[in-house]
Amino acid sequence: MSEQTSQTLLSEWMEQRKGSAKITGRNALNLNPIIRAGGGGREILLAWWWLWLDSSGPAKFSAFNSRDDRLLRSWKRPFQHRALLPATWYVEKKGRFHLPDDEVFGIAALTSTITRDDGSELVTYSMVTRDAPPGSEAAEYWGRMPLVLPRDMHDEWLDTERPGDAELVAQVQHASEEISRDLTAK
Repeated sequence: MSEQTSQTLLSEWMEQRKGSAKITGRNALNLNPIIRAGGGGREILLAWWWLWLDSSGPAKFSAFNSRDDRLLRSWKRPFQHRALLPATWYVEKKGRFHLPDDEVFGIAALTSTITRDDGSELVTYSMVTRDAPPGSEAAEYWGRMPLVLPRDMHDEWLDTERPGDAELVAQVQHASEEISRDLTAK
């Protein structure tokens, strides 16, 4: 990724949104940063948080989150197009979760790119969630949480040649255990 371009995009987004991602409703336009593979490397771009399955608009059902245990059934096609959501925190049931020292982490996401009537492309996404690990602080607040991936899984998750299959689901579920337990509420 171009460091300067990425920093500029993130800085502008942070200033405009106060660092808080918002789900995009049918009439709202709250684009949020995602990281995906593209052009021989990684790119950061702003995307619509509610998956579109075709150009007719956002999915009619709840498509802002995708359960990890349903990636091969409900989300099979979008699971082939993956991204990361850069974050330093997330909120669940009034708990604001973060890593020690407010370290940046990546949340797994699925994407769909549609072509609008005017010929422009729109990237849409759904955040992947998982069961909160038993005994974790997250589990004290709610039974589900974002699927946070450790850095050593980012390349595998973003690899466009890597199919979204049962093996990848198992790998990310396992890899997410430790970092999910490291997240604590402020």
